Amino acid sequence: QVHLVESGGGLVQAGGSLRLSCVASGRTFSGYSRGWFRQAPGKEREFVAAITWSGRSTRYADSVKGRFTISIDNAKNTVYLQMNSLKPEDTAVYYCASPNNPSIVTTSHDYYYWGQGTQVTVSS
Repeated sequence: QVHLVESGGGLVQAGGSLRLSCVASGRTFSGYSRGWFRQAPGKEREFVAAITWSGRSTRYADSVKGRFTISIDNAKNTVYLQMNSLKPEDTAVYYCASPNNPSIVTTSHDYYYWGQGTQVTVSS
């Protein structure tokens, strides 16, 4: 079983920055990709960013492209999401996840393991 734990969420003013971390533990498959999703109240869970284990391939939702950066530290089994120029519409619970796939995956139903989520609130 794989356990994912997110951290780094909080309250920030519009235009500010946060960095989320996701540490994997348990029986991990280090060769698989990792992803970030978010869910705002009353909205469906949406894809944010994903990265291959090597870090050589990334993909971003159009809504965050140019503002968010996903990265991975293989030695620490940790994935990061650097969020800059935050907007109120970025307010959501952010989840890290791991699919059983070495390639980039953008659909939530293809992800097997999920963290508990961390709240990000951006004030106007």
